[in-house]
Amino acid sequence: MRTNFLKVSSMILFAGVLMMSSCKSSKGITPKDAGEVLIQSYCTGDEFKSTAKALRYSAIGESMDQMTAKKKAMSEAKAGLAGSINTLVKGVTDNYVKSGNFNNKEELLKNYEGLNREVIDQSLAGTIVICEKMTKTKEGNYKCYVCIELGGNEILQSINNKATSNEMLKVDYNYEKFKKTFEEEMGKMGK
Repeated sequence: MRTNFLKVSSMILFAGVLMMSSCKSSKGITPKDAGEVLIQSYCTGDEFKSTAKALRYSAIGESMDQMTAKKKAMSEAKAGLAGSINTLVKGVTDNYVKSGNFNNKEELLKNYEGLNREVIDQSLAGTIVICEKMTKTKEGNYKCYVCIELGGNEILQSINNKATSNEMLKVDYNYEKFKKTFEEEMGKMGK
C-alpha cells in the first residue's frame, strides 16, 4: 500500500511540476526564445513610407547575377507602387463622383475606372529611386534593396491630362474639386 501511495504521490507531484513549467513557459517566452531573429532591412522604415506628398514602395530582389537582382527588385517595387496608385485613384474617383451632382454617376464611374490603367502606366514612367543598396549573401547571391517614389503632383497631373482629353469625362470634370478630393486621399496614404 505504501508503494501505491508513493507512486500516486510521485505522479501528482510530476503533474504539478509539468503544469507549473508549462504555464510559466507560455507566459514568459519571447520571440527570441522561440528562435526568431529580428531582420533589419535596407530602404525601409519611416523615412521610406508614403506621405501626403508622395507614394513610396520598397522591395527586394535576389539573384546570382547582380543586374538580375536589381531588375527583380525594381519590378517588384513598380508592381507594388502600381497597386498603391490604383488604390489611390480608385478612392479619389469614387469619392469625387459620389460627392458630385452628375447626371449619370454610374457611367462616369465606369469611365474613370477605365482611366486607372492608363494613369498607372503613364505615372510609373515618372518614378524615381530614393534608395538602392546591393549586398552579397553568404551563398554568393546578390541582393538588391530599393525604394521608389512617385510624387502626388505627377499622379494628379496624369489624371488631369487623361480626364481632360476624354470627352465624356471633360463635361463633368471640375479640376479644383477633383484636386481637393485627391489631396484628401493622399493625406490618408501617409498615415
